[in-house]
Amino acid sequence: MKYIRINPSDNVAVAIEPLHKGEQVVIDGQSICLKSDVPAGHKFLLTDLAQGENVVKYGYPIGHLTEDHHAGDCVNHTQIKTNLSGLLDYTYEPIQISDDEFASYPKEHFMGYRRKNGDVGIRNELWIVPTVGCVNGVCQQLRDQMRNEVSDVRIVAYPHNYGCSQLSGDHENTRKILRDLVLHPNAGAVLVVGLGCENNQPDQFEALLGDYDKERIRFMVTQQIAGDEVEEGMRILRDLYTLMRNDVRTEIPLSELRVGLKCGGSDGFSGITANPLLGVFSDYIVSQGGTTVLTEVPEMFGAETILMNRCANRELFNLTVKLINAFKDYFLSHGEPVGENPSPGNKAGGISTLEEKALGCTQKCGKSAVRGVMDYGERLTNKGLNLLSAPGNDLVASTALAASGCHIVLFTTGRGTPFGTFVPTMKISTNSNLAANKPTWIDFNAGTLVEGQTMQALFEQFRQKVIAIASGEPTWNEKKDYQEIAIFKTGVTL
Repeated sequence: MKYIRINPSDNVAVAIEPLHKGEQVVIDGQSICLKSDVPAGHKFLLTDLAQGENVVKYGYPIGHLTEDHHAGDCVNHTQIKTNLSGLLDYTYEPIQISDDEFASYPKEHFMGYRRKNGDVGIRNELWIVPTVGCVNGVCQQLRDQMRNEVSDVRIVAYPHNYGCSQLSGDHENTRKILRDLVLHPNAGAVLVVGLGCENNQPDQFEALLGDYDKERIRFMVTQQIAGDEVEEGMRILRDLYTLMRNDVRTEIPLSELRVGLKCGGSDGFSGITANPLLGVFSDYIVSQGGTTVLTEVPEMFGAETILMNRCANRELFNLTVKLINAFKDYFLSHGEPVGENPSPGNKAGGISTLEEKALGCTQKCGKSAVRGVMDYGERLTNKGLNLLSAPGNDLVASTALAASGCHIVLFTTGRGTPFGTFVPTMKISTNSNLAANKPTWIDFNAGTLVEGQTMQALFEQFRQKVIAIASGEPTWNEKKDYQEIAIFKTGVTL
């Protein structure tokens, strides 16, 4: 396969491998002579289009041409302009959703950790969490010393820059994300380290945790310690380690798995290979009674009506409209256009507009009904497919997915990235070149979909891989010790 027309109504096709000027391509019996070279992942026109006419990909407009072009021309971000502008009014037009695609699949299990409160984790790690950035150094020193003492449990510290000099909703966002981190079931035990004079007061933060496991979650306020806080912290960590070191995995129904769906460094193959693969897997998890979460709200712009019309009821539709327009208003209130999104890497990979990016991005959530819509920092309560408010930034969005309660983040990428958030962050490449060039970044290659492998065969391999990771197989970000958090800052700094 050298090129593909994704939808019968598309007026562009995508080059699967580099095509050259003068080369003849045949699509639906129509022979077209290429007027220019077409890099892999980029688009070429199947018909003449005049200035202002829409370019159609995935069956939807992805923007309009800024000048006349002809069949066989390669068109990219320099010739296509977004149609997106400001806030919109939406109409709820629900669609019928079939949920029997995986009816024949048996109920699956993974091996996880059943916690005292009944929740489930897929890792059993010892975490050190600062309430404020002022004690980051203490947390990192505690991590290093504890790692020198033990090797059978992963010890991770999660420094950040916040917890003080913040106000109102911005301050609450920090508190919620840190709360979600401390309560996450992938931690077998947590030491929370405070300073004592910060806005995020340790006693108030402790109250925010609710009815938590006081045996496994411990607090240390450094200003209240007479003497060496590292020495005291090590004493607490040794106690916590003794409590959680012998936790064992047990068989857990796949219905209890919660999966975050994320993409970053996308390219022209993202909406053809890796994202559709995640869509199939998302539908499978939902069919098993499990939970998936889609975020990156700005990368829904241009495809939002697809999600809105999949909402299970009008209340969820209204919440999704609010989700979209609130983020558009966030852009506009800062004097920024809502459609200025694709990064230089996206453009180099063949993505021209935000609509094109969004139509590829939203394929990660398959065809299931939307069962929940969450604010930033909110924790999951609904099974099935959920939408979560968070920006497109890779670290911030992945942290938000994990904070919502996701056990694992499935991250598709066409350009590659090494990072990981505080849960296993599985990287799925959109093309085989990336998988070959970055074997210590990529956990699974979806590029074989354009090399002759069927979606069904690839899905079976992928399903087994995700279950293996949920059962303890480390992702590359874990092997490399790339685990961090990033909090969405929206307000002033005092």
